[in-house]
Amino acid sequence: MLFPLFLFGVFRNWPKKHLQSPMALPTRFSNAYHAIRYPRPIAHNTHRFPSYLLPFVCVLAFLSLTAVFISKVQDFAYQTKTVAGHNLDPTPWHIFEPKIMDAQTSYARASKILQCQYFTCRSSAESHIPQLDLSKSSTCPEFFRWIHRDLEPWSKTKISSSHLLEAKDFAAFRVIIIAGRLYVDLYYACVQSRMIITVWGLLQLLKRYPGMVPDVDMMFDCMDKPSINRTEHTARPLPLFRYCTTTEHFDIPFPDWSFWGWPEVNLGPWDEEFREIKRGSQSRSWQNKWPYAYWKGNPYVASPVRTELLQCNDTEAWRIQIFSQDWGEEARGGYKQSKLSSQCNHRYKIYAEGYAWSVSLKYIFACGSLTLLITPQYEDFFTRGLIPKKNYWPVPRTDLCQSLKHAVDWGNTHSTEAEAMGKEGQHFMESLSMNRVYDYMYHLITEYSKLLDYNPVVPPSAQEVCIDSLLCFAEPKQRQFLEWSATSLSPSPPCTLHAANGRILRRWMRLKENVMKDIIKS
Repeated sequence: MLFPLFLFGVFRNWPKKHLQSPMALPTRFSNAYHAIRYPRPIAHNTHRFPSYLLPFVCVLAFLSLTAVFISKVQDFAYQTKTVAGHNLDPTPWHIFEPKIMDAQTSYARASKILQCQYFTCRSSAESHIPQLDLSKSSTCPEFFRWIHRDLEPWSKTKISSSHLLEAKDFAAFRVIIIAGRLYVDLYYACVQSRMIITVWGLLQLLKRYPGMVPDVDMMFDCMDKPSINRTEHTARPLPLFRYCTTTEHFDIPFPDWSFWGWPEVNLGPWDEEFREIKRGSQSRSWQNKWPYAYWKGNPYVASPVRTELLQCNDTEAWRIQIFSQDWGEEARGGYKQSKLSSQCNHRYKIYAEGYAWSVSLKYIFACGSLTLLITPQYEDFFTRGLIPKKNYWPVPRTDLCQSLKHAVDWGNTHSTEAEAMGKEGQHFMESLSMNRVYDYMYHLITEYSKLLDYNPVVPPSAQEVCIDSLLCFAEPKQRQFLEWSATSLSPSPPCTLHAANGRILRRWMRLKENVMKDIIKS
């Protein structure tokens, strides 16, 4: 570019007499050649291009390239899927309102995505096994035996990489752990904070037991209802983790996000919430608690049992008080009317499933009131350890109002037994500390990893996530809850898992069936 401009300047400044002479052409070329080889300063009174033109062209070119670069970076960022939900559609099997991201400029949003996703996880994962105090080792709770039952469908066939990929059609995301580092492959968004908190829980497990969690490859769904039913998938069940299951499904139950907190409804980490609820339950003695059954929640979640429960709201006829919970109104009011620690003033509390299973079960049991458990269709990882007429009173779905009234009347005439049963339920939940939740996760992942017949590898579409990247992505309230629920290195090893024993589990199931039959007969 500079050479033609120089020639233009040279020819423009030739004397006019050379331009007028027909014989001057060779001389003109000779002069031009001479001018090129032996340049001399151009007189101040001659014409030339403005001195600012070249810098101006350079700046303009630089700004143009910068604009193109920023546009390409933004396009790349807007195609990057994140655990915070960026660029992810809701699960097609359970549609919900897409998450509204923070109000930011497009450039600020793109910058945050790139910074958090690609420039945060730089430190190496902890790979050595710490020295743990083996004298503090304990035996796992009995309900941990269900781990063997949940994984039994793959005990003989094992799980191949192609088999796992078949479960992708039912999954929202995939988790790969290799050498203590965690990677996610994202397919769909999860409602509210479920995905980011579930992944946070896994990262806390790696932090609690560094160097101990085996390499593993898992498919997760984060919505409520199980999807791998035993009728369609008997010959080749797909391995899929989620928060609940049923006796008719192969879905593998995993601790739900609310154990680390639920920012959208202002519920803190489980250990903190349990302590607050237990403290609130002690504000009244059993005799001073209201002699009614209490339920508070959202009845408008396509739940037949909750819809029917609304018809029982009569303390004279049925001994029941029902309160509808509007979470939108609660959020606007600062959650003053939804504190769980202030909802333990009744002798009896009702558990009714929602759209599917409900996280409310553990908070209801934490009160120490006698839990009236309406026969559930769904079960999470710990409810299999609850024993009817020891930890709770089972309530059949048939003739619901009358069945609940029968339970209340029995409790009011058997006050000592009812109070003891409520305390047993509270004690069970107290034993389910976050230490035990992490132990369950550890053993479930460890036993599952033994079923893989391949060495997990990171797929090209997966991205590494770490504690710092999740905190980077988190909104202010999410970040507060994540930091609130952070764990630390465990001083003791995980509890010792019982060996598989199907006879014990079958005995528990027969016990529950027999107790329910007795309740229906009475």
